[in-house]
Amino acid sequence: MNLASKIDHTLLKADASEKEVKKICAEAMEFGFAAVCIPPYFVRKSKLWLSDSKVKVATVVGFPLGYAHTPAKVEEARRAIDEGADEIDMVINLIALKAGDWNYLKNELTSAATIVQLRGGKLKVILETGLLSDAEIIKACELCKEMTVDFVKTSTGFIQPGATVEAVKLLRANLPKSIKIKASGGIKTKEFALELIEAGADRLGCSASVSIVAE
Repeated sequence: MNLASKIDHTLLKADASEKEVKKICAEAMEFGFAAVCIPPYFVRKSKLWLSDSKVKVATVVGFPLGYAHTPAKVEEARRAIDEGADEIDMVINLIALKAGDWNYLKNELTSAATIVQLRGGKLKVILETGLLSDAEIIKACELCKEMTVDFVKTSTGFIQPGATVEAVKLLRANLPKSIKIKASGGIKTKEFALELIEAGADRLGCSASVSIVAE
């Protein structure tokens, strides 16, 4: 298995610099990572820096708390895709999920998936599984399945706990194979990365990507 090809090389800290983002783009090309996941501000430049490679550009929407209104998220996603993003990692509205406001969430997911997928992009929906009960995770999976998103992602990495083997197994048990799983948050070692893949993760979001594949 080519572990690097399953990793989104990630830099999402609030004070990320152009020099740092350019560095992770270079590392992504060198090691063959699936994508870089970077702030929306750097999408256009990252697309240019990666133009001679197969590395995808991923960015975030509604990040990291998820409670922006749907039109704001849709506009964020549209702008990112128009500037060159291939993949959108969008935080679901956790407040609506906790409240059981399924119609709100259906509209959010449908609107985002439409704007992203019609432009040829992939939509990854971030659940923040560490804040959710198993029942809430299962319901979120049902919604994502109904709205035909491309990936369901465990966590933003900004709230603990991040990715867990148990969460990935629960997602895999409640999603069709057509919807992939991205695990992110706290993945620091090759051993843990492989455990998550064994549990069912198709993609990993890591900031320690280089050290993981160098192990």
